[in-house]
Amino acid sequence: MLQLFYRLLIELTNGRWSSAILKRFARSRVSRVIVPSFARVYHLHQEEMEKKLHEFPTLHDLFIRQLKKGVRTIDHQENSVVSPVDAVMEDVGPITETSEIIVKGKAYSIEEMLGDKDVLLKYLNGTYIILYLSPSHYHRIHSPVDGTVTKQWTLGRKSYPVNKWGIKYGVRTLAKNYRVITEVKTVTGHVAIVKVGAMFVNSIETTYKGSELVKGKEMAYFTFGSTVVLLFEKGIFQVDQTIQTPKEMKMGEKIGTLYAK
Repeated sequence: MLQLFYRLLIELTNGRWSSAILKRFARSRVSRVIVPSFARVYHLHQEEMEKKLHEFPTLHDLFIRQLKKGVRTIDHQENSVVSPVDAVMEDVGPITETSEIIVKGKAYSIEEMLGDKDVLLKYLNGTYIILYLSPSHYHRIHSPVDGTVTKQWTLGRKSYPVNKWGIKYGVRTLAKNYRVITEVKTVTGHVAIVKVGAMFVNSIETTYKGSELVKGKEMAYFTFGSTVVLLFEKGIFQVDQTIQTPKEMKMGEKIGTLYAK
């Protein structure tokens, strides 16, 4: 029963007013009373948390929790690409010449996702990776590469569920949900980090300063479960051949390698 309640509460709410009410509740001291049951239902790894459960004053604070230092190892091999999040890697594949990707049997438009035709051209015939964060995951987002931010922009208004059912049966969720897109120039080419909201307008907070990103360093966080889409310019990326999707990933794990064109 509690699991159903939290599913309705966290994963399926997307209306403007219902989201606003839930957002207000999650940030209120009243929400503290459900922190223990939420942690139990979603099997949070409390031993990894920087704080104890009783130290979180609100449900929101639990969602954006920090981890203890050293519980995630960053792959520092030259030109390696690491998972920016704790997540399930749902899919990896090619971006077509017509800007489509096929996820769970459904076509999505990278042109619609990026909302910028000039930016889009770099990624035609490139590679995409879909990383889904459930409510149980650590919600801080880290840079998958070393590089320089060349552009960051925001698109979309509402946010619909982006779990595997939302991706499969929803209407263009990855391409039309509220999203914050960060384009990064690496030594070999461009990578777009698309942070897709699952609920709440403005649920994605940027935390990095300046324009330089360091692999494994925090760059943003989600308020609630969501998805990160990585887009790689044509000819610069090769996914690690040991990865078979879907696969549970930890932030900092190697997911592939950058190559010069």
